[in-house]
Amino acid sequence: MTHKEILKEAAGKLEGLKGQLMEVLEISKPQTLEYAQHLAKVVSKLSPMIGNMIEFNSVVELNKSDWKGLGKWIRQDPGFPDTIFAGEVHPTPGIEIKTWFPLATEITARFKDSVTHFEQDQTLVALVAWLPSHVIYGKSKILDVWIGSARSLAIARDLHYHNPPDYLVFEPEDTSERTSNLQQTNTNGYKFQGTKKDFERAKRVVESWGPKGVEYSPEPRYQKQVKELLGQYSYRLDTNFAKIDRIEHVDLEKFKSRVLNMEFHGRSINEWSAIIAEETANLLDVLKTLI
Repeated sequence: MTHKEILKEAAGKLEGLKGQLMEVLEISKPQTLEYAQHLAKVVSKLSPMIGNMIEFNSVVELNKSDWKGLGKWIRQDPGFPDTIFAGEVHPTPGIEIKTWFPLATEITARFKDSVTHFEQDQTLVALVAWLPSHVIYGKSKILDVWIGSARSLAIARDLHYHNPPDYLVFEPEDTSERTSNLQQTNTNGYKFQGTKKDFERAKRVVESWGPKGVEYSPEPRYQKQVKELLGQYSYRLDTNFAKIDRIEHVDLEKFKSRVLNMEFHGRSINEWSAIIAEETANLLDVLKTLI
């Protein structure tokens, strides 16, 4: 099996989790309406912990398949991607597993790794949307799973954000000679903070780069130009850079829309999100139908 065949089979295995209950943690049914109201407001705070457990359980599911003695999936914690196929297949297949609690305001997971790490398209990203099986309580239920190449996600991110001189995307420094725990793999985004006059000057600098000067490139020559711009004018590090919810990857946007419009216990996920965000009697009426 090639690395692409390994990834194709693994993707199918993860997509097959759709609709399944994950035996990772069960939230007890609230015994009173007051507690149900409280739980509706705080259940999202469990998302990071349950998300981590879903990631771990996904690796267990992957290893239930027959990999013909070529290796097995192992967790990397910390490390990127979350899981790799350790064995005799090269380049090493990997899957970065992100989870999404769709009653939250947005997908909070980030994707910052440089496109240069995916030249052989050896890494996938899996976004797992989940909710408690009874909206605010129960076992973790997988609503849907999106699988895409890490390379396509990185390309979409860089094209979306990079807009010199207003916004600059930077590749990580070359740290290949450092030990693995000190190597840098993340891109970063910087937003222009100078005056209008400075901005006009910066625009002329970018124009001097030629007609393709605004097109993002991870190549050292182009990165040198961008860094010179950063050194000449005022920029701030964008702490919201690379949130998956804002990358505008076409296929991922379709997935988000599909999940939010999915019917769950008689209402769409979007409707549940709006109802739970309310502080009105309507919330109590709806919660009565759940408990």
